[in-house]
Amino acid sequence: MADQSTQSIEVDAPPEQVMAVIADFGAYPEWAKQVQQTEVLATDDDGRAKQVRLTLDAGPIKDVYTLEYDWAADGRSVSWHLVKGQMQKAQNGRYELADLGGRTRVTYTLSVELVLPMIGLLRRKAEKMVMDTALKELKRRVEDLS
Repeated sequence: MADQSTQSIEVDAPPEQVMAVIADFGAYPEWAKQVQQTEVLATDDDGRAKQVRLTLDAGPIKDVYTLEYDWAADGRSVSWHLVKGQMQKAQNGRYELADLGGRTRVTYTLSVELVLPMIGLLRRKAEKMVMDTALKELKRRVEDLS
């Protein structure tokens, strides 16, 4: 398994509000600038997205891929893995939320393996850039809705 990258950010909202934004895949194109389109392909018994197809346009990297999600019963974390992709042969990720008393620490862990080989240092740098952007956009979206 490829090395993982991890980053955290604090959001001025409770964990429930943060998780509601994370779980609203239909709204991703409104706030996650690299996500052009999303489609929920399957839901779990609780009505949460189980499989989601995403269309990504990150400049030179464009991809259509399907992720499968596993939602923690306590509502404080969600993990995912790649089911199918064009540019990726593996992706594993996780959001973990920690309640800080009206604020939330969001920890994002990500590992991506591309079809085309990439030097580990460059891959980790790209992961960190993707995560940094995603966390800042998530924070902005949650706080704008609060």
